[in-house]
Amino acid sequence: MNGRAVLAYLRALISAKPDCEYGYQAVDTIDNTDPEQDQDQDQDQYQDQDDTMSAPVAAYDEAQKGGFGSPVVSDNSSPNAAPPHHYPDDYDDAADNDQATHGLHLLEARSVHWYSYLTTADFWLVIGIGQLLALCITATNTFTSFLSTAHFNAPAFQTFFNYAFLAAVYNALFLARDGPRAWWRTARRDGWKYLLMAFLDVEGNYFTVLAYQYTNLLSAQLLNFWSIVCVVIVSFCLLKVRYKIPQVVGILVCCGGMGILLASDHMTGTNGGPGADMLKGDLFGLLGATLYGASNVLEEWLVSKAPMHHVLAFIGLLGMIFNGTQAAIFDRDSIAHAQWDGHVAAWLVGYTLCLALFYTLAPLILRMGSAAFFDISLLTANFWGVIIGVRVFGYTVHFLYPIAFVCIIVGLVIYFLSGSVLGDSRKPWLGANQEGGVAGIGTAKLRAINAARKAQGEPENGASAAAR
Repeated sequence: MNGRAVLAYLRALISAKPDCEYGYQAVDTIDNTDPEQDQDQDQDQYQDQDDTMSAPVAAYDEAQKGGFGSPVVSDNSSPNAAPPHHYPDDYDDAADNDQATHGLHLLEARSVHWYSYLTTADFWLVIGIGQLLALCITATNTFTSFLSTAHFNAPAFQTFFNYAFLAAVYNALFLARDGPRAWWRTARRDGWKYLLMAFLDVEGNYFTVLAYQYTNLLSAQLLNFWSIVCVVIVSFCLLKVRYKIPQVVGILVCCGGMGILLASDHMTGTNGGPGADMLKGDLFGLLGATLYGASNVLEEWLVSKAPMHHVLAFIGLLGMIFNGTQAAIFDRDSIAHAQWDGHVAAWLVGYTLCLALFYTLAPLILRMGSAAFFDISLLTANFWGVIIGVRVFGYTVHFLYPIAFVCIIVGLVIYFLSGSVLGDSRKPWLGANQEGGVAGIGTAKLRAINAARKAQGEPENGASAAAR
């Protein structure tokens, strides 16, 4: 074997070992004794490199990685190799996993007390984001009330603008950061996951809103508890989440606070009275809560493995298609007979912006917390709704409302009395060292990497993760 053959063989070995989820390569294994012919073939090969790089090397364990991540190019040390093609957010996945392992040990070493997580900035941040999401829900309900008083009753059409806004913003970000090839590759590989997520999200929202047209307010709110039950069951069975005693107690305390809130509504007669068709409304409510809970769990799974702008881009695009089709079928008469004016347009804009903010922040709390924490955080939306009602609609506050709010907040605090400074951000389905997840903002993996780099005196990896 001559020297050129040995060099080609070594190049093939190096290129066949990707250091991340994807390795792109242009390998020349031709043993040609004609130097001029070999040089011509090399030049032709490098000119067509963009075409050869479109096929990923499936040498990484897809089940372990979860099918997501930022593509990088394997380092080819051959002097004749073409310059590597760089993609946005390229990073050394193997080095990140090593640093994450080291950082997780450092972080877990700080979990020495049952209240360890409560002393971290992440705990107060996740509590704050949860309440901000509850305020967003309250704002959307308020704008919906305004639209209802103006006889604008088109729930599917009303939500269509939110999905269109998400699709426009995050698909533009996806294409600008990662390029059309990355978008198309993600659509082909993971499109069915986002299709399922968008369907569950759209239909969960639709049937939950539809339930209020047939049943009373008290029954509809009680049925919303079923979404928490669904989240716990689905997470336990499919994602192998094991809830600790403080988490179960915290959920029960939150539900108790919500029960006090509903009792006060019943005592004051603000439960909506008899519904148009209680059985039909209750069935719609159960279906909506089930779909909503399942969509929250699926979204938590997706954002733990993929950049957030990827998830939001496809949820927005596919949700727009589903929601637009549904609006065209069921909301045509309502749209045709609606009284369009400046107030209706302003309320639609306010509704869309608040809901878009909700969808943007939801992946962050699902990374830092969990789908269960996400759902129980939204229980305080009813309390914030009363505050808005007092200022806008002239409602009166029953003395049980502050007690209910305190119970829900206390339940959220109890939920995190597990002793770990990582809280729910450490996902069991990502592996012991979170090697199957993306190192994005809010994830335990990024926190661990930053902890390891800080211990080694290196700059933290927070800049590029902001868009993941």
